[in-house]
Amino acid sequence: MRSDLLLLLFILSAWSTGAQSSMKPRADQLSAQIEPQVIAWRRDFHQNPELSNREFRTAEKVAAHLKALGLEVRTGIAHTGVVGILKGGKPGPVIGLRADMDALPVVERVDLPFKSVAKSTYNGAEVGVMHACGHDTHVAILMGVAEVLTQLRKDLAGTIVFVFQPAEEGPPEGEEGGAELMIKEGVLDNPKIEAMFGLHISAQHEVGQIRYRAGGTMAASDWFYMTVHGKQTHGAAPWDGVDPIVVSSQIIQGLQTVVSRQSNLTEQPVVVTVGKFQAGVRANIVPETAELTGTIRTLDTAMQRKVHERVIRTAEKIAESAGARAEVRIENKTPITFNDPALTNRVLPSLREAAGAANVQERKPMTGAEDFGFFGQKVPSFFFFLGGMPKGQSRETASAHHTPDFFIDDSGLKLGVRTFCYLVLDYFSAK
Repeated sequence: MRSDLLLLLFILSAWSTGAQSSMKPRADQLSAQIEPQVIAWRRDFHQNPELSNREFRTAEKVAAHLKALGLEVRTGIAHTGVVGILKGGKPGPVIGLRADMDALPVVERVDLPFKSVAKSTYNGAEVGVMHACGHDTHVAILMGVAEVLTQLRKDLAGTIVFVFQPAEEGPPEGEEGGAELMIKEGVLDNPKIEAMFGLHISAQHEVGQIRYRAGGTMAASDWFYMTVHGKQTHGAAPWDGVDPIVVSSQIIQGLQTVVSRQSNLTEQPVVVTVGKFQAGVRANIVPETAELTGTIRTLDTAMQRKVHERVIRTAEKIAESAGARAEVRIENKTPITFNDPALTNRVLPSLREAAGAANVQERKPMTGAEDFGFFGQKVPSFFFFLGGMPKGQSRETASAHHTPDFFIDDSGLKLGVRTFCYLVLDYFSAK
């Protein structure tokens, strides 16, 4: 009797695995059919970008699409976030797919028929707004994935939670937002998500290419704030005071030794950057204080802790040596984006089948940051990079993300839809 039961379970498991795999040709067909719509969505979002926590129009269009598909839809999560829940026709695991929705305060220079000329207010100033990091493509891809998988619903052995996240670039000053707030408001809990997946378009890799990395793939982003206290005096007699501008300049130079002389760069990269330096009101007055603001990028938590200690020590001791005083505050903004090694190994065959094995390559770690890392602190997660650079263009001539000339070839979006679909079908098959 026991052997008969085991045989039945084996047959049912094999049937379920085969059923999920057999859906791939249908997923391919549907992905091809929906490609024009995905591109149209992307171009609409590109022409109508919205800043972090202000993605009202974007969220409305996403929610309307998910409702039209018959999904359970939740809105207003983390201000403007949208969640769609697709329950397959058969029981199985619950996984999440995430797309970020926000744009950046950047004026677009690329001459496109769907170029952004939008303006908004950012921290009290009027700014141009542009999808200068490709979040418009992420939203369009995930909308396409939702439509494809909805048409396969009755044969799906599991549940997919589509997470459309606001404020990945960081909320406005004084506000909460992003993945951290979505998690705080329960996006992982009902239903209980066991694994999260996300992608990011890349303007430095050709269309058709996929890049990934197990372990730390994108850096933690920590911001530091320093106030150097000196002694104000007349600019004609600096010896009567303590010049915080000179001391701050020495601190800036000293901080680079944290990277070049105090960190083992053969283990993981480290970046310390001062991006803002403010001091003084008049040419002939040595001011009382100077302020420095910057960022620290690390890919290892132990190294992160050591770098923080060294930044504080360097600033305080250099200031002390000059008779000044440095106050240092470090704020943890974004954690390391960590790809669970076991999950990475599990999904690699899906990536290779979707894009072709030769088009899927491991990449070096990035010192850019992504708040997808917050999901990885709670559940096993995997984050990969999708090529968006036109074929034949070199990386050297491609404009970087977060710049006015950022450009994505949207012929690469179909592979994003196909890859997400393969991940889902294979993940469900393995259970």
